[in-house]
Amino acid sequence: MADTNATKVQTTQTGDAGSSNQQGRTIISDTVVSKIAGIATREVSGVHDLGGGAARAVGALRERIPGGRVNQSQGVGVEVGETQAAVDIDIVAEYGVAIADLAADIRRNVISSVERMTGLDVVEVNVTVHDVYLDEGDDAPAEAPRVQ
Repeated sequence: MADTNATKVQTTQTGDAGSSNQQGRTIISDTVVSKIAGIATREVSGVHDLGGGAARAVGALRERIPGGRVNQSQGVGVEVGETQAAVDIDIVAEYGVAIADLAADIRRNVISSVERMTGLDVVEVNVTVHDVYLDEGDDAPAEAPRVQ
């Protein structure tokens, strides 16, 4: 199936994005930019998961299906132009991590990875923190009520 959200990036002999030549065009799909941004985000220490509540629920179901795998672009939205890209990332942070520092680390890693791999200029990376993951509390069964 052809991706209708594809961007044409003009390439020169040296591979720089944004210039045209007679050797042809390189087309980079929005899906490619999403995956790169998702993988780069998961590489940052302090990111527990990507996506909001519904996206994480669907992702958990997908992973349980035999042969299913992690959707690398879950929680990532992109807008890709001819020479620029903007990225929106939804995350769950691990408890105890400085969220401002985490967001700065995510921006730095996403911008570096996307620009290096695609040649696109990343103009913004917006990070939304939907939740904080407590290692022992989120998955543990509820305690008995104090009052009966």
